[in-house]
Amino acid sequence: MLIDAKELYEKLDDYMEKEVTIQGWIRNHRKQKEFGFIDFNDGTCFQNIQIVYDNKLNCFEEVQKLHVGCAIEVIGKVVASPAKGQEFEISMEKIQLLGDCPEDYPIQPKRHSREFLREQAYLRPRTNLFNAVFRLRSVAAMAIHEYFQSHNYVYVHTPLITTADCEGSDQMFKITTLDLNHLPMVDGKVDMSRDLFGKQAYITGTGQLHGEAFAMAYKKIYTFGPTFRTENSNTKTHANEFWMIEPEIAFCDLNGLMDIEEEMLKFVVSYVLKHCKTEIQFFDSFVEKGLKEKLEKLVSSKFVRISHHDVVDILKKADVSFEFTPDYSEDIAKEHERYITEYFDGPVFITDWPKDIKAWYMKTNEDGKTVAAVDLEVPGAGELMGGSQREEDYDKLISRAREMGVDESTVDWFCNLRRYGGCYHSGFGMGFERLLIYLTGVENIRDVIPFPRTPGNCEY
Repeated sequence: MLIDAKELYEKLDDYMEKEVTIQGWIRNHRKQKEFGFIDFNDGTCFQNIQIVYDNKLNCFEEVQKLHVGCAIEVIGKVVASPAKGQEFEISMEKIQLLGDCPEDYPIQPKRHSREFLREQAYLRPRTNLFNAVFRLRSVAAMAIHEYFQSHNYVYVHTPLITTADCEGSDQMFKITTLDLNHLPMVDGKVDMSRDLFGKQAYITGTGQLHGEAFAMAYKKIYTFGPTFRTENSNTKTHANEFWMIEPEIAFCDLNGLMDIEEEMLKFVVSYVLKHCKTEIQFFDSFVEKGLKEKLEKLVSSKFVRISHHDVVDILKKADVSFEFTPDYSEDIAKEHERYITEYFDGPVFITDWPKDIKAWYMKTNEDGKTVAAVDLEVPGAGELMGGSQREEDYDKLISRAREMGVDESTVDWFCNLRRYGGCYHSGFGMGFERLLIYLTGVENIRDVIPFPRTPGNCEY
């Protein structure tokens, strides 16, 4: 009977003292003169299965030659284990080598640094840490879809190729089919009319603008997919390719948006706590002590809501020597984010940001100085989400675009949404990898993306 390790763990009582067939890989092989132990994993769950064998097997000598990393099929009986810490093991009856592995296989049963494993990104899912990280990534993605689908949102696949200037064309990758060694020129500039699309095109930095178009038809939509930025940053939280969750909601103001952000985040964290118990326990033990408690505390917290102005008031009164002086007209630094979440002992929504440091499409408040924008700061991770009420007034939006130097010809269709039955609406974006950093305690974005794309690094 061919079964997965996950099914065996979940229905152990049904399989005790029965013969089963399993297929997977050798994680470790401890050989002794008359018997041996194989740590087996088939990828369907985090836990290994111990396989035991002795010299009564006809193929004993052949089994002893098997290396770590080999793919095998084992037939054996599920029996109670005398070893501490495990309920069962499999007593081998037959084995078949399905894929050999040499002795110089890079992923040996020892501690490897994360830096070394980034150089072996195509093999690192076979280690405990990354097996747990990427399984949790899968579960968290499912939780996001589950939340939005169960709340009647429509999932929209926004384009990865775009001509719309949302985040600033200087931050977007340019794409072309032109021969870079023989560029067609007109008046000293590249003649983009000769390109495939007849104009300059980019790889998207956000699905927001196209998402808003669909929100004006479906009321509630979300996008969830890869986005790209050219930012030449080598911090632990920046990458040039990453995934974003971006809901857009019609007939929703800033307060309603914060309600949704809080509810969604609590749902996702609760879902992961329920469906990744083994992985969370592993992270709690070996990556970030107290992680499980931190996540459980977030689920039970009431998120604070406070304006940017009032946050700066608190920072200026703080008995702390900040490296960066808090300013009413400026963004807040990482050290400020950390202080504020510690000050309130929980997640904090910071609202009503200075207009001049925020995007052109955000709704200007009545004071004319701030916009109806919100950032969510969480303990230990800083900013996790950023959103705003969008400007629904056509004339104000056009005026703001001109102030910010946005190329109107690339967003005229977006602005026209205000003319054709527009309404007040809001949306936010959450970097998926930043969420994963928070959920796992793994602090570097390079370690929560399967194949990271960062400045100077585009391997595989």
